[in-house]
Amino acid sequence: MGEGIYRTLSSEEFQNISSRILYEDNHLLIVNKLVGEIVQGDKTGDEPLSDTLKAFIAQRDGKPGRVFMGVPHRLDRPVSGIAVFAKTSKALERLNAMFREGEGKHLQKTYWALVEKCPTPAEGELKHYLLRNEKQNKSYVRDASVSGAKEARLRYRLLGATERYFLVEVILLTGRHHQIRCQLSSIGCPIKGDLKYGARRSNRDGGISLHARSIRFEHPVRHEEVNVTAPSIMESYLK
Repeated sequence: MGEGIYRTLSSEEFQNISSRILYEDNHLLIVNKLVGEIVQGDKTGDEPLSDTLKAFIAQRDGKPGRVFMGVPHRLDRPVSGIAVFAKTSKALERLNAMFREGEGKHLQKTYWALVEKCPTPAEGELKHYLLRNEKQNKSYVRDASVSGAKEARLRYRLLGATERYFLVEVILLTGRHHQIRCQLSSIGCPIKGDLKYGARRSNRDGGISLHARSIRFEHPVRHEEVNVTAPSIMESYLK
């Protein structure tokens, strides 16, 4: 069972991972990522979800050798929701190309965000030019003429509200660094818990209230449509 290669998951951790699998076949594995998990290894040295999933597959399937788990896209550590992994190199290569190409005919990603102010109008499209500051790991809205600024577009609509927060659905039309966080903040609607982009206070779990809610794309091998939705506690905010 991958002995000597991967660690053995506790029964509790094994069940937790198993319960968060949203879709799986021979080529793909899609899971509901938790706030605080990293998708891919980084400078923190924390175990990434990709490595945890390798250990899970080795343990579940009794695989004696190495498990392939490719990462075609990233989901920021403080964000929850859909994370897509490739179980074969063929799937990874094609998914990489699809995610590079961005939103369009073959790929659509939908996010839910709890924001501190009601967007006006309640439904619309945002277009900004974003400039990424690598040192600060932050993006800024800049004039189109600024060198390095990239066009960022998204559609949004208000889904529900409580006295203090508003649930907004976001469909990405481009894929820029911290795009949703930066663009919503720029119209005065910072995401709950997102101190980096102007939120009033942090969330208890250290995350932000941004959830990768659904994804629709063409299967990289079978060429059928894959349509997956990730459950969220934000569902209680629906009208």
